[in-house]
Amino acid sequence: MEEKIRAFCSWSGGKESVLSFYRAKMAGIHIVCLLNMISEDGKYSCSHGVGSKLLRLQAEAIEVPIVQRNTTWETYEEEFKKVISGFKEREIRTGVFGDIDIQEHRDWVERICGEIGLNAIVPLWKVEREKLIEEFIDLGFRAIIVATQADLLGQEWLGREIDKRLVEEIKATGNIDLCGEKGEYHTLVYDGPIFKKPVEFMMGGKRLKDRHWFLELLF
Repeated sequence: MEEKIRAFCSWSGGKESVLSFYRAKMAGIHIVCLLNMISEDGKYSCSHGVGSKLLRLQAEAIEVPIVQRNTTWETYEEEFKKVISGFKEREIRTGVFGDIDIQEHRDWVERICGEIGLNAIVPLWKVEREKLIEEFIDLGFRAIIVATQADLLGQEWLGREIDKRLVEEIKATGNIDLCGEKGEYHTLVYDGPIFKKPVEFMMGGKRLKDRHWFLELLF
């Protein structure tokens, strides 16, 4: 019997991370752990500004361990390499990433993994945007918008459910990437096929920081 590939999944808690996890799992890859880079003070995820404790609750709901590494943007690459070097010692030889088509992002993950001696898998690469978001919805994943780029999407978008109505509204704007690939918006997934139970939370206040709106989630 062929041994399963053991992998970590680069993790933001958003829809692309979740869908890449799902696709990798369906392809027979064993996701050993999630990797989430968090702020230097340990409070928030670097990518989406989601509370680090909430992401730990999300990992518990999926029943896959999460590894969180404190970093600054200046030390991000150094810290990322340190933590995946440790994965290699645990016989984890592959990283799963949720990029869609930004080449510089793929170049970065392939270079970093390559320098450590790991493979990089990008399950969503070059899949058409509408197909991806429809797949996400049709599979039964549940997610809300937790951050937006303020000059493109106002605070009223925070807390909106990712559903087919929202997809049509994003398309109607004419200037927003449907999946938010360029950072126009970010999501938190709280239920779906890879979850053993939903993540329980309540919506809190909204804050504006560095030209982005963020939704506080309480639990």
